[in-house]
Amino acid sequence: MCCVLLLVLAGCSGGGDGAGGGVAQRGGSEDLAATATAAPEDTAAADATGAGGEEGTAGDATGAQVQRQDRQLIRTATVRLRVDDYEAARANLTELAASTGGYVSESTENVNGEGNRTWTEGRVVLRVPAGNYSGAMEAVTAQGEVVSRTEGTQDVTEQVVDLQARLDSLEAERDRLRELYQRANDTEEVLAVQRELSDVQTEIERVEARLQSLQRRVTYSTITVELFEPSPDYEPPETSAWYDTPLVEAFLSSIDGVVVLARSAVVLTAYALPYAIAVGVPLTLLALLYRRRADLV
Repeated sequence: MCCVLLLVLAGCSGGGDGAGGGVAQRGGSEDLAATATAAPEDTAAADATGAGGEEGTAGDATGAQVQRQDRQLIRTATVRLRVDDYEAARANLTELAASTGGYVSESTENVNGEGNRTWTEGRVVLRVPAGNYSGAMEAVTAQGEVVSRTEGTQDVTEQVVDLQARLDSLEAERDRLRELYQRANDTEEVLAVQRELSDVQTEIERVEARLQSLQRRVTYSTITVELFEPSPDYEPPETSAWYDTPLVEAFLSSIDGVVVLARSAVVLTAYALPYAIAVGVPLTLLALLYRRRADLV
């Protein structure tokens, strides 16, 4: 009997331990499932965070590119100068442009006159390297008296960056179309690719022309110089009394007068001769007829 009771108690203890082990085993399985479920979510969240970080980095890189880009500045100036000698000032400006590595892009000149007075005014447009702009302005203002002066600066950095990015994109598109053109087998496909390629090439040339224009204006600053001479004061002509004329000069003047009178008489005769012939001949004939009748009577 005692042995039977001991066996029963041992079985109950084993069953309880087995049940407890089963519960523990089920609990461990649930924990693994939860961990497995949470792992993809954590991975997705980590991927989303990484993607967001990459986008932010790309945006920051674009902004940093614009900030690191050297500022593209177009500098222009207009100076109006009063000068004593227009030709000398214009020659000095031409020499100044050449010495700074630039050139004269435009030059106009106008000579004014009134009575016995003349004065010149004009305009000279200088294109000088941007690095020599300040020195060139100092030399220009030293050519005369500054009446007015205007300077301006235009920042075209963003335009240059945008045009360059647009050009890179168009060139990549052109390369892709060229590859498609090489692989095209159908005539219709070839013509379609040719049209697209022609449109892209036209757009590339337009963007390149605009970009080059901006780069030239950035590389060479423009200085417009307006030059003018002051109009001289009116000076009446010198006159002298007739009795102050020297004898020899008076004699020569009288000879000139005689020559002019004789020339005038010859010219007058030449003008009057046709009229004399046209009127005199009929009158002479009438006079002869009248005299003959009078003799007959």
